[in-house]
Amino acid sequence: MYAVIKTGGKQYKVAVGDKVKVEQLAADVGQEIVLDRVLAVGEGGELRVGTPMVDGASVKATVLSHGLHPKVRIFKMRRRKHYQRHAGHRQGYTELQIGSVDA
Repeated sequence: MYAVIKTGGKQYKVAVGDKVKVEQLAADVGQEIVLDRVLAVGEGGELRVGTPMVDGASVKATVLSHGLHPKVRIFKMRRRKHYQRHAGHRQGYTELQIGSVDA
């Protein structure tokens, strides 16, 4: 059984036992969280799609860790104007272990 969940403005297809890195969540390491914004639930050839969410569906996950993605380098330049700007950004993430998918 798998589910399509929405968190942090993005959609993820998850199944039991998957490890997923999502946008940073306010939860402690080891804590079990419930993701109730489920867009679709599927098993085999059967698929239930919500309008927009599937009623009564939820995904339980355990927080494994928090961290930072690799650095993204930003470089701005205007030619012939002696203008250069350097910057960098590291986006935070939360790693989840999917425990169960309840339809």
